[in-house]
Amino acid sequence: MRITVLTLFPKLFDNFLTQSIVKRIIQKKLVKIEIIDFRKYSKSKTKRVDDYQYGGGPGMVIGLTSIVRAIKKYKTQNSKVILLSPQGKTYTQALAKTYKQSKHLILIAGHYEGFDERLLHYVDEVVSIGDYVLTGGEVPIMVIIESVIRLLDYGINKKSLDHETFDQNLLDYPIYTKPLVFEGHQVPKVLLSGNHKLIKAYRLQAQINKTKKYRKDMYKQYLKEYQNDKIK
Repeated sequence: MRITVLTLFPKLFDNFLTQSIVKRIIQKKLVKIEIIDFRKYSKSKTKRVDDYQYGGGPGMVIGLTSIVRAIKKYKTQNSKVILLSPQGKTYTQALAKTYKQSKHLILIAGHYEGFDERLLHYVDEVVSIGDYVLTGGEVPIMVIIESVIRLLDYGINKKSLDHETFDQNLLDYPIYTKPLVFEGHQVPKVLLSGNHKLIKAYRLQAQINKTKKYRKDMYKQYLKEYQNDKIK
């Protein structure tokens, strides 16, 4: 898998690429990640990439010339071009699994007031990691990279991936470790029973209860899909 990041602040990725699972997966050559400063594709002598917006308004806008030249430089027939923007569709675990199947992702980080709207003619998708605004798209890109490459073979233990938050529209079940009792709070006895059937049933119910309490939107979707499966 190949991931190309187009950004104005490439140094923000220096530490990210040399730590934890990201480092391991790069070392295993399961993914190639290249960080590109698209400022160098500016035709301006001063390498300027932004300008004032037509019609007036606050903030500077990133123009098309440099970013489109960068896209064309790195895009192939196998590329999926993704713009990170608060205006995009919400990023989900399901989308991460879809991106995992891609041979080449091009991720674009915005800054300032945003991009010239005509950039949408050159991208395949616009994605947001949530309903809030950040200074730039670099952190969202890191979120996407980690969530995708951890799904690659040898990224994370497969058994761990089989039971994760958001699968089947449920949050993950609660987990415990030593000590058995801490300040009066005890590990549920069923987990000590050795009865795997009971433990499995307990964990599923715990997932349902947790989702109902913390994510009512997911719980409603779970009920809807559960009823559909019963009808089938």
